[in-house]
Amino acid sequence: MTNSVGNEWAAALITEIKDPKNYIISSENAVVIYDKYPKARHHYLVLPKAVIPDVFHLNLGHLSLLEEMHFLAQNVIEVKSFQLDDFKIGFHAQPSMQRLHLHVISKDFVSDCLKKKRHWVNFNTEIFLQYQDACIKRFTKEKIEELTASTLQCNQCEFGAKKLPDLKRHLLEHWAQRQSDKFLF
Repeated sequence: MTNSVGNEWAAALITEIKDPKNYIISSENAVVIYDKYPKARHHYLVLPKAVIPDVFHLNLGHLSLLEEMHFLAQNVIEVKSFQLDDFKIGFHAQPSMQRLHLHVISKDFVSDCLKKKRHWVNFNTEIFLQYQDACIKRFTKEKIEELTASTLQCNQCEFGAKKLPDLKRHLLEHWAQRQSDKFLF
C-alpha cells in the first residue's frame, strides 16, 4: 500500500500539468504551477509540456527548452512582483518526482512543509543544480548521504545547525528581520 501512495505522489506532476487551471503562466513549451508542498514562502515549478522524466533524460537538443524554462522562472518572479535575487532557480540532482521540473524558490525557506533535513539539503547544497548544469551531474548514493549528514549551513549567514528545527528558527529570524527592515523605509 505504501508503494502505491508513494508512486501516486511521485506521479502527481503528471496530473497537475494536465489541468490549465493550475497554470500561473505558460508558453508554447512549458508551464509554471505552484508547488503543492512549498519549502519556502514562495515556491513554483516550471514543467515542460513534453514528457521528460527527469534531468538525466536531457541532452543538448533540450538547450532551448531549458532556456525557455529559465525564462519562465524569471518571468513568474517578475509577475509576482518579487526580486530575482531573493530566489533560487534550479533542478534536484536527485529528483523525487516523475516529471522534469525546475524549482523557483524564495531563499527564506520559511515553511511548515520544510520538515526533513533532506529538504534543506536538496535546495542548499550542490544537489541543487543550476539549469545550465542540468545535463551534467549525477550524484552517488554515498555523496548524497554525506551531504545529508553534514551540518545544515544557513544560506544567508555563517550559522550552522545540527538539527532542522534549529535552522528553521534561525531562518525565521532572518525573515522577520527582512520584514521589519521593509517597514523602516
